[in-house]
Amino acid sequence: MIQFQHTYKTYVGDVCALKDVNLNIDKGEFVFLTGPSGAGKTTLFKLISAFDKATSGSVKVAGYDLNRVKPTEIPYFRRRIGVVYQDFKLLKNRTVFENVAIPLEVLGFKPTVIESRVAEILSRVSLSNKKMSFPEQLSGGEQQRVAIARAVVHQPGVLIADEPTGNLDPTLSEEIMDLLESVNAQGTTVFVATHDHSMVQRRNKRVIEIDGGEVGEA
Repeated sequence: MIQFQHTYKTYVGDVCALKDVNLNIDKGEFVFLTGPSGAGKTTLFKLISAFDKATSGSVKVAGYDLNRVKPTEIPYFRRRIGVVYQDFKLLKNRTVFENVAIPLEVLGFKPTVIESRVAEILSRVSLSNKKMSFPEQLSGGEQQRVAIARAVVHQPGVLIADEPTGNLDPTLSEEIMDLLESVNAQGTTVFVATHDHSMVQRRNKRVIEIDGGEVGEA
C-alpha cells in the first residue's frame, strides 16, 4: 500500500532530508512514525501525499508510482488517500457538515449520498449535534474529530495523520487514537506521525523511527 525503495530527497544547498529510505506498509496496517523534530517526518509525508517528489528512488502509494505520476493524475490519486493535519485546516466559513462534505462534493456524489455519508461519519465521531456549528465554535478535540471525519468520509485506502494529537490533552489524545483505530478496523491503512512515545507504547502497533533522514524499525 505504501512502498519506498532507495528513496532520497535533497533540497537546495545539498540538504539531504531523506537518505536511502526503504519502507513497506501493507494494506490494513496501523503504523506509527516517530523521531525528533527535523528528522524528516514531514518530508516523508509530503512524498506520500504527492505534495513533493523524491530526488531519486521510488515512492508507491495506493497503486500509484508517485515519481512517475502525471500532474493531471494527482487529483485522482489524492481521492484514494485521506490526510489529517495537526492544525486541522478546516474552512472557517463552512459548518461542520459542509467541511466534512467537501471530499464528496469534489468526487461528484449526489446530494442524497452526501447527506447520508456525512451523517454517518459525524455519528461515528460523536459530532451529530454539532453539524451546523462553525469551527471557531468547537473545542480543539472537536475540530480534530471534524478533520478526521473529512479525511475518511470518502473511504480512502490510506489515511496519513501528521501529529493528530499534538495540540490536545491526554484524554482527548486517547479519544483521537481510538477513533483512528476504528478507522483502521474498517480496512483503511493508517500511518501516524507522533512525538508521544508513551501513547505509542500503550497502543502496541508497528513503529518506524526516522532520524537524520534515515528510517528503521523501532
